[in-house]
Amino acid sequence: MSETTQELPASSARVAEAARRLGLAITIAVHDRPTRTAEEAAEACGTGVERIIKSLVFEGADSGRPYLLLVAGNNRVDEKKAAATLGEALRRPDAGKVRALTGYAIGGIPPFGHVETLQTFIDADLLAHDIVWAAAGTPTTVFPVDPRRLAEATGATAITVA
Repeated sequence: MSETTQELPASSARVAEAARRLGLAITIAVHDRPTRTAEEAAEACGTGVERIIKSLVFEGADSGRPYLLLVAGNNRVDEKKAAATLGEALRRPDAGKVRALTGYAIGGIPPFGHVETLQTFIDADLLAHDIVWAAAGTPTTVFPVDPRRLAEATGATAITVA
């Protein structure tokens, strides 16, 4: 079951429900300071930036197909390398399109529970850790999760992104 540290914002409650449907037991933490960036999240969680998941939405340059890349906070996506793996060049959609696809604003996008089904890929570097932290629907909520369990629950394919 999903647990919380205090009353959840509506967006985070949706994340908790999505986790429950996936069979993930998560505890969402509500912080009094921003966790919008990987650096802010790492500081708030008392962990290293390499243990923070950046949920990044891309779309195929030709197909327009949406992709979700779950990237370690210390890594930057090598778009050419990712494109070679995905089979097409990538582009970043604007914030409005990201919100329409996910149901969440940039800075709070969780790794699951989106409006649209997104083909998901997880940075292989995240799998080196027992626990990583992901956004929980707002720029002040996060949750810890075993990255292997997350990949399994979301059907994410492990790739090298950096």
